[in-house]
Amino acid sequence: MVNNRYIDKFAAVKMRILIACISYLACFSDSLTKKSNFFSWKSNCFFQKSNFFSWKSNCFSRKSNSYFWKRSCFFQKSNSFFQKSNCYFWKSNCFFRKRNCFYYNNTTSFNRIFLISVIIFAFFNSINCFAQEGKATIYGMVSDSVGKPLAGTTVALYGSNRFLTITDSSGIYELSIPAFLNDTIIFSYVGLGIGHTFVNLREGEKRKLNMTLVFSSTNLPEFVKKEDKIDRGTPMEIINPKIVDVNPGPNNSIESIVKTYPGVTSNNELSNQYNVRGGNYDENLVYINDVEVFRPFLIQAGQQEGLSIINSDLVSNVAFSAGGFDAAYGDKMSSVLDIKYKRPTDFAGSVSLSLLGQSLSLEGSAGKGHRFTYLFGFREKSNNYVLGSLDTKGDYNTAFTDVQGLMTYDINDKWELEVFGNFSENKYNVVPSNRTTTFGTVSAALNFVVYFDGQEIDSYQTLNGAATLIYHPNQHFKLKSIFSAYQDNENESYDIEGQFYLNQLNNNLGSSNFGNVAFNLGVGTFINHARDVLNANVYNFEEKGYYTYGKNNELQFGAKVQHEVITDNLNEWNYVDSAGYSIPIQPDTAITLQNPVWVTHNISSNRYSGYVQNKWVFDAASKPTLTLGVRTNYWDLNKQNVVSPRANFSIKPEWKADFVFRAAWGIYYQPPFFREMLDLNGNLHTDIKAQESIHFVLGSDYNFKAWDRPFKFVSEAYYKILDNLDPYFIDDVRIRYLGNNQATGFAEGIDFRLNGEFVKNVESWASLSIMQTKETIANNSYYNYYNNEGQQILPGVIDTKAVDSVKNTVGSIPRPADQRITFSILFQDYIPKHPTFKMNLNLVFGSGFPFGPPNSTNFLDAFRMPFYRRVDIGFSKQIVGENSKAPDHIHFLKHFTSIWISLEVFNLLDVSNTVSYTWVQDASGTKYAVPNYLTTRQLNLRLNVKF
Repeated sequence: MVNNRYIDKFAAVKMRILIACISYLACFSDSLTKKSNFFSWKSNCFFQKSNFFSWKSNCFSRKSNSYFWKRSCFFQKSNSFFQKSNCYFWKSNCFFRKRNCFYYNNTTSFNRIFLISVIIFAFFNSINCFAQEGKATIYGMVSDSVGKPLAGTTVALYGSNRFLTITDSSGIYELSIPAFLNDTIIFSYVGLGIGHTFVNLREGEKRKLNMTLVFSSTNLPEFVKKEDKIDRGTPMEIINPKIVDVNPGPNNSIESIVKTYPGVTSNNELSNQYNVRGGNYDENLVYINDVEVFRPFLIQAGQQEGLSIINSDLVSNVAFSAGGFDAAYGDKMSSVLDIKYKRPTDFAGSVSLSLLGQSLSLEGSAGKGHRFTYLFGFREKSNNYVLGSLDTKGDYNTAFTDVQGLMTYDINDKWELEVFGNFSENKYNVVPSNRTTTFGTVSAALNFVVYFDGQEIDSYQTLNGAATLIYHPNQHFKLKSIFSAYQDNENESYDIEGQFYLNQLNNNLGSSNFGNVAFNLGVGTFINHARDVLNANVYNFEEKGYYTYGKNNELQFGAKVQHEVITDNLNEWNYVDSAGYSIPIQPDTAITLQNPVWVTHNISSNRYSGYVQNKWVFDAASKPTLTLGVRTNYWDLNKQNVVSPRANFSIKPEWKADFVFRAAWGIYYQPPFFREMLDLNGNLHTDIKAQESIHFVLGSDYNFKAWDRPFKFVSEAYYKILDNLDPYFIDDVRIRYLGNNQATGFAEGIDFRLNGEFVKNVESWASLSIMQTKETIANNSYYNYYNNEGQQILPGVIDTKAVDSVKNTVGSIPRPADQRITFSILFQDYIPKHPTFKMNLNLVFGSGFPFGPPNSTNFLDAFRMPFYRRVDIGFSKQIVGENSKAPDHIHFLKHFTSIWISLEVFNLLDVSNTVSYTWVQDASGTKYAVPNYLTTRQLNLRLNVKF
């Protein structure tokens, strides 16, 4: 006997399928092409064909264009389900479930309807329960009208997310269901009609049920996805990882996209590192599938970095916050980048080839219900081509290799295992020959020439591994047990000798020797030596929990233990001899080495951390959302425990304009890692305390339409109180700390971003940031010395005997990451009526970072680098894809879903950007700042293939 929950079952089934179709339309996909009976996806649009989805008379009934849901089904009323201008809008009391329904955003794309079916059935399962303990079994084969087996067909007990399965490659299935229950079995496959049959089996009975699905179609109205309002209230900004495929530049990585977001600054296109709202590279959190990853310790320049640890070919979801993030994320002061890798359902892959390197990725699944999935990525890169444009010429031999893998296995309905592994090796070998750099102004044009001897041999080897066991007994509760290990082996060895000439150039425009050397300002020799070896091992065990209750409330909690073992051997020194004098000048018998460091450190320590946070979504028309959380962290090396409360609030006023407002506050501690404990002389300070940053953030986003296309304007104002700061200097990407907590400071600014379809169907954006950050270092002072005649003793003064001095206290100074203004554009375009021809442009502008001469307190960060200006542009042609069908006579092209060929121009304007300075000092003590320029204009050819 059919109970009440199955009243009007056919109408309910029909609405389920309709919901699944609508959910599919909400998926963002720009490259997925379906074959035969599959839907064809294009960008964000869904193109219907005339012969899809017709409702058969024996399957679904339509009544006066309305659906009537009874009892446990949806009951449609005037404020429940509205159809407007061919778009479906889900209202708060109609289809607004969290966890039990599918949570869409613009960056997620799936390519199998069975995943949608699973989620939709889970949504309705809250009203279904099975009291019967006895089980029965159905089995059989699902085929189409011509007898072809249908792999990937969903076979499910109506109204349940527990009793379902997927047919294998032969169309075979087997499903265990409750006994003694009149119920319906649903068979669903994309592009074919829905099959169903009634069953009532005895306990232990096995029955063979074969099903034939026939082709059917209907025309659905155009669907426009309404962005989830709760999504807009979080501090995390969603980034589309597919942009990486089209973003031109020497670093094709997720970080290159992050650098175009407001609040993020960088002046080095060769590096994947970035500063956020006045912080440095060490203040940014990066997670891959909830596992924190680390950056190398010894790397000194961007050209040594190589590949980002994030393989963009494997990424499904990217979330980024520039401040005010939740307590669920770790203990850093500036930002968090949260990466999620794919969980594939079909076999697919990609290949990329360029003048800079190549990559390969493979993905797929196996077993019933895709219980086992795998991702594999291989990348290889060389900077030889790019480094050939630097001022320093020589024999560059660089090789960067990275291998990653992710495997998941559904042990059963409640347990899931995930294993992640990554191995990377960077080799950087260079034999420099010479360098010529012209710098200065028209009135004081200088020329710096160096002839080198020696070489540099560096290697950086990193191994990451993680195993995650996930337990989800029901749709409301989930536990994740994560064990991860990180191993880092770094070696830097170099002996480089250089003979340099500093020349004044002829600046007389009327002279026949204009631009040539007029006279020599100084000559000298320098030697740089290093034998540095670092080994780091970090082991983690973390337990994370998630519990949803009520309508949309969520509780998160976690605890983590981290064990660190670090061994460091530093052997570095520099020597400068100018015009026969060792600098600083000493008696003839003395040779003084500059910046000598000979130390060995061994550290073993443990960190203990935990957090708890709760999110409330209040049942009001404005959907106010409040998240409160707190973290704690204890490190047994400095014996310090810190507590970090954090809060986020958002609200959407009931205005005609679509605004969401956000506010965030939190205390963010950053316990020191190994690098922060080392001072300039290599001494290790184990008693250094955690740096502190208090965030105050106010933000809003506004969704609107222009030119009948969607746009979004985001703005955030922030103020950060900084305390217990560890002051630092930066040279290229190398950070050198003072190893103390003697500074306080602040950071303030405002960020803007406008993104949308400036060109129809393609996303672009522009970002603007205005910011300043300063610090005050305790006891930061210097003396001016005067001789007997009252002259200040400066380079060039003959009488250098001091008879008097004046103490000067240095007040507030800019922090090294104080880049006041940044502006960036990521723009996409295509030729009208010829969408296979595309153009992609990446423009970045930033005001200069502060800098100053080394070991000079009175000129600490007193000067500014020139503006950073860079434009990269790419021109692409689609050979095969959604807009270009493969020619019939070239059969092998039919195996590919997408083929793009691109011509890229790096540094289109050929601007000489400065990344750092080499300081040259003559015998009199006069210092000259010689700029170290980045890459010049270059071409790159790239081929991207997906299958």
